[in-house]
Amino acid sequence: MLRPIKDFFPSEEYPDLLAGINQPDDAALWKLDEQRGLAITTDFFTPIVDDPFDYGLIAAANSLSDIYAMGGTPFLALNIAAFPPQLPVEIAAEILRGGAEKAREAGVVIAGGHTIQDKEPKYGLVALGFVPLDHILTKSGMQPGDVLLMSKPIGSGVISSAIKAEKIQPEDAAETIEWMKRLNQDAASLAVKHGARAATDITGFSLLGHAWEMAEASGAGLRFNFDAIPLYPHTTRLAGEWCFPGGTFNNAEFFGPHIVFPEKMAKEAQMILFDAQTSGGLLFAVPSEEAGQCEKAAQKESIPLWRVGDVTESGIIEII
Repeated sequence: MLRPIKDFFPSEEYPDLLAGINQPDDAALWKLDEQRGLAITTDFFTPIVDDPFDYGLIAAANSLSDIYAMGGTPFLALNIAAFPPQLPVEIAAEILRGGAEKAREAGVVIAGGHTIQDKEPKYGLVALGFVPLDHILTKSGMQPGDVLLMSKPIGSGVISSAIKAEKIQPEDAAETIEWMKRLNQDAASLAVKHGARAATDITGFSLLGHAWEMAEASGAGLRFNFDAIPLYPHTTRLAGEWCFPGGTFNNAEFFGPHIVFPEKMAKEAQMILFDAQTSGGLLFAVPSEEAGQCEKAAQKESIPLWRVGDVTESGIIEII
C-alpha cells in the first residue's frame, strides 16, 4: 500500500526527518535541535476485553508504547475514537476515562482528539514524545553478540481470543489484562541506561515478526531460547486448542520463511511465537558486557525482565 508514496518524501529533501515511511521504526522522528527529536505515532484498535475502562487503559498504554520503543518520553496525546451511535454514553465515557488515567500515569496530557461514528468501537491515541538524539532506539542498531531482553510475557492474542470465545474465565484472564495495562516506561529507561543498541515493542506482528524487522534492518540474525520466553498463564493450554486470532496465522505465513524451528517443536508452540500481541513488552538488544548489569538493575528496581536470546551473524531467526 505504501509503494505509491514511498518516493514522495525523499530523505535528502527532508534531512530533519530521522525516521519515516522508509524505515521500519515504531514512530516517526523529527529533529528539533541538536539535542532532541520529536517522536510521533498513532495506534487504535477494537475492544479486546469486556470492561470499557480496562479497554481504555490498554489502548492508551499500547499507543504510548511506540514512543518508549524509540527511547523517548511521551508528553502529549490526542484521542482518536470511533463509537457506534447506539453505544451508551456511559460506556464511551469509561473508555475515554481509562485512556486519560493511563496518560496521566505516564505524565502525558490529552489535549483533544477526534471521534467518528462506526459500527464497532475503536479507540487509541496520537502520541508525541521527546527523544534525546544521543539515545535514539531504532530497529537497525543490533550487532552480533548483543543480548536480547524482553519486558513482558507473550500470549495476549491467545487470551483475547479466548475471552471472545468464552473459553477462559474472567479470573484466569485477569493477570494478562493487568500486564496489557502496564506501561513500558521502566523497561525503556533500563534499555537507554544500559546502552541498548536497538529496540521495538511487541504488538500485532508478534514476537517473531517484530524480531525479524529488527534482524533485517540490522543485517543480523537472532537466536531465541524458547524455554526462556515468558508466556501468560493458560497460553499453552489455549494454544493447544488453536485459540488464536486471525492475525497470528497471517504472521506465520508472512514471517515463517525467515524462522528455523527445532525439528520436533509442536506446531502450536511455534504459533505462540507468531501470536499477534496487544500492548506487549519491549524487545531490546544490549551489548553483552551490559546485560548482567541491566538484569541486576531490573531486579533491584522490581522491573520485569527476561533474557531470551542473542544476536548472531546468521541472517535468520533460530529457535532453540
